[in-house]
Amino acid sequence: MKRRDLLQLSSLAAAATLARPAIVRAQDVPIRIGVMAPLTGVVASGGKEMVDDFSLFWEQQGNMVAGRKVEILVEDDGSNPDISLQKARKLVEQSKVDMLFGNLLANTGLAVANYVKGTGTPYFIPIIAADDLTQRARIPNVVRVAGYTASQTARPLGDWALKQGYKKIATIAQDYAFGHEQCGGLAQTFTEGGGQIVAQFWNPLNTSDFSPYLGQIASSGADAVFAMETGADATRFMKQFADFGLKGNIPLLGAMNMTDQSVIRTMGPEVEGIISAAQFAEGSDNPVTQAFVKMHIAKFGTIPSLYGFSMYSGAMWVFEALKKINGKAEDSKALVAAVLSTDLTGSPLGKTVKLDAFGNPIYDIYIRKVGKNADGKWVNIPFAEYPAVSQFWKYDAATYMKQPSYSRDFQGIKKG
Repeated sequence: MKRRDLLQLSSLAAAATLARPAIVRAQDVPIRIGVMAPLTGVVASGGKEMVDDFSLFWEQQGNMVAGRKVEILVEDDGSNPDISLQKARKLVEQSKVDMLFGNLLANTGLAVANYVKGTGTPYFIPIIAADDLTQRARIPNVVRVAGYTASQTARPLGDWALKQGYKKIATIAQDYAFGHEQCGGLAQTFTEGGGQIVAQFWNPLNTSDFSPYLGQIASSGADAVFAMETGADATRFMKQFADFGLKGNIPLLGAMNMTDQSVIRTMGPEVEGIISAAQFAEGSDNPVTQAFVKMHIAKFGTIPSLYGFSMYSGAMWVFEALKKINGKAEDSKALVAAVLSTDLTGSPLGKTVKLDAFGNPIYDIYIRKVGKNADGKWVNIPFAEYPAVSQFWKYDAATYMKQPSYSRDFQGIKKG
C-alpha cells in the first residue's frame, strides 16, 4: 500500500475515533424525572412524603429501568401556582427532564398542566385532583397515574350518608378548586338522592380561627357536616370542631385528605370516629396493603399517607410502562400511550387498577372510620366498599360533561 493511502487511512481512523464519543446510545443517558412538591407552606408535610415515597420506589429498583439509570430532580413548588410554573419551566427547558411528576394543590397542577399542553412533556399527577384535567379540558400528555378526581371519592360518601338516614348536611371547604369539587361531588349525589345542603362555607387556605364558621354550622340544623380541609387547616379544624363542643353532637364526615396520616398521626381523640371515603385505607387488613404499611414504618418510622402511597404507586405505574417501551422515555408519545395501556397490579392497594378512556383510574372506594390499630396508632379503617367507581359516577360521560364544572357558584345541588 502506498504511503499516501496509509496516511489517508490513518486520518480517517483518527477522525472516527474523535467522533465516537459523540455517538451516545440512549441506554447511556439517564432517564430524568422532574418531581415537584410543596416542601414549604401549609401542606409541606404531605409534600415531603410525596418525595420520600417516590424516591423509595426507585431506590428499590436500583434507580434503574430497562437497563437505564433513573435520575430524579426535585423542586419545591411552594404551594404556589406561579412558583410551580417557574419550576416546571426550569425542569423542562434547563434540566431537560423526560417527564414531570407530582404537585399537590390543584391550582399548582393546573398551572403546570397548561404549560405542558404546549411542550408535550408527559406530566403524571398521582395527587392533583382537578376534575377537568381528565374531563372537559383533557390534555393528552397529562395522565392521572394512581390519582383521582376530586369529586370521585366524595360521591360514594354522599350516597353512604343518605343510607344512614341523614337528611341535611352543611359543608365547609378550603376555597379553591379541590374544595369546590369535593363538595360538589358530595352535594350533587346527596341532593339527587333526596337530601338537602342547608349551608355551605368556604374558608381561605391557612385559616387559623374556624370559630365563626363553627358557630354558623352549629345553628344550621344540619344532621351532619362534610369538611374538606388539608394540611394544617385540617388539624386546626378538627381540633376546634371538638373544642367548640360539636364532636359527638353532629357527625363529622371528611374529605379523604382531612383524615390522612400526614394529619392524624400527631392528633388526639378529636379525630376518633371521623368518616371519610378514599381508594386507600392504611387500616385495611388486605395483606398487600399491610405489607406496604410495615415496609413504610421500617423505612420512615411512620404509617404511609395518601400522598406517599399515591406517589409510590404512580412511580410503579410508569416503571411498568417504561419496561414496555424498553426505557425509551425520550419518545413522549410512546411513553404516554404505554402508561394508558398499562394496568396497575401489585400496588399497595392489593387490587388491579385500570385507567378509563380519559386517563383517570377506576377505583373501589372505601368508606373509612378513624380508629386505633393494634399498635394504638390512628388509622383509617375501611368498613364499607363501593366497587369500580368512575370519575363520572353513574352518569354517561358525555352527558355529565355538559354540566358546568364545580365551583362556588355551581355545586350540582338539586333543589327539592
